[in-house]
Amino acid sequence: MDYFTTTGAARRLASSCILAGVYERGKLGAAAEDIDSATGGRLADLIRQSDISTSVGSCTVLPALPGVKAKRILVVGLGKRGEFGISQYRKAIAAGIAAIRHTRIHDITNFLTLEEVNGASPYYLARYAVETIGNALYRFDEMKSGRKKPSVPLKKIGFAVQKRGDARQVDLACQHADAIVNGMSLAKDLGNLPPNVCTPSYLGRTAVQLAKKHRNLQTRVLNETEIKRLGMHSFLSVTNGTSEPAKLIVMQYKGTTKQRPTVLVGKGITFDAGGISLKPGPGMDEMKYDMCGAASVMATMAVVATLKLPINLNVVIPTCENLPSSTATRPGDIVTSMAGLTIEVLNTDAEGRLILCDALTYSRRFKPETIIDVATLTGACVIALGHHRTAIMSNDDELADELRRGGIAADDRGWPMPIADEYDSELHSNFADFANIGKREGGAITAACFLGRFTKDMKWAHLDIAGTAWRTGGQKGSTGRPVPMLTEFLLRRAGALP
Repeated sequence: MDYFTTTGAARRLASSCILAGVYERGKLGAAAEDIDSATGGRLADLIRQSDISTSVGSCTVLPALPGVKAKRILVVGLGKRGEFGISQYRKAIAAGIAAIRHTRIHDITNFLTLEEVNGASPYYLARYAVETIGNALYRFDEMKSGRKKPSVPLKKIGFAVQKRGDARQVDLACQHADAIVNGMSLAKDLGNLPPNVCTPSYLGRTAVQLAKKHRNLQTRVLNETEIKRLGMHSFLSVTNGTSEPAKLIVMQYKGTTKQRPTVLVGKGITFDAGGISLKPGPGMDEMKYDMCGAASVMATMAVVATLKLPINLNVVIPTCENLPSSTATRPGDIVTSMAGLTIEVLNTDAEGRLILCDALTYSRRFKPETIIDVATLTGACVIALGHHRTAIMSNDDELADELRRGGIAADDRGWPMPIADEYDSELHSNFADFANIGKREGGAITAACFLGRFTKDMKWAHLDIAGTAWRTGGQKGSTGRPVPMLTEFLLRRAGALP
């Protein structure tokens, strides 16, 4: 996609299409006001006649108007002027893209960047727009037979700016957003692939391909023999019931010699039937998304390598299947982790923590400055926060707040949840060092407490993305979250923002 900026008036821009907004009660946005003036009050008339809706998410496509050079005008509803924020801004842009998706329009200029959007800078308004458009244009049809749908002809996006000095912010935003969109698309593709295709070996090959694409990135994929040699018996206990071999994917990006690395650990269960503690049948197909933590950290690595950020980043992905069979781990079995701690497996469907704990222990060898694990870990997290926010749990309040603020800036929001001794004590076992589950209540927190036992003396955060990694129903599919949050976190640490 190509990008450009303009300080010109909406009426004078010779574009295939321009995006202008109107508020409730007939109030016009900046571009709409200019167009209305150039056309002798045409927009105001159409609003009064209810031919143009001002509600958020509505869009009216107008052909060329006398006095305006653009071939089409997308008039999008912005709702109440005082309530026009980031969410409304993104809905308006998505509505405009949906309206032209099946047309031959090859360029569009966004004049909504001239509106007041919660004080957002030109950088973030451009970045939100590119990410929203990328999300709107994303389609997954790789597994469908027959002719593929033709690609969308949209090739160029313009942004209206108040002054020429804002153009530099917009250029940087487009560069960052392009990388984020591509990273999210990778995460979505991996999540949406069926589990008979996206296996642990497939994830390993994908990581190797990324290393071939980026010279500053190295990847190593460890097999089960190497994993066993490391003493990762907790990890390997999850894969006992399947013939599909487990893999440990290790990716290392070096962008500087001046700092210890940040390590991202992603849960990579490519299909989770629950093992012997079998899940209910309805909706089990969605357990192919249990590797979205792995997909998101791999995608974040792709973003960082593309942007060549001056940071050091490592990614560790334990990946396997969790299936029932005569050789599967049983409730009541006791396994030994890489850290030497014994774990009583009370529920084989609490398997994510069993693979993550060994990956977290393995990550200690990198002497990380910060370590963050990302996992579709608990249904309890969905009960607590729904499908809107990622749970943030950490042994460091500053790190938790850093992730929370990064999520707000990236419009990929999280919410802090506690970790405390009263929850940790629920992991008591009469027969091993501790159990892999606690009580049903507070399950997302006790899961984090389990991981916390392997991250002592490290600055660590846990992101539970069980509610945000994919959508269900008619819009079923991977969301690519929390790639924007993680990228924002790393952009800030790299000092790469304007």
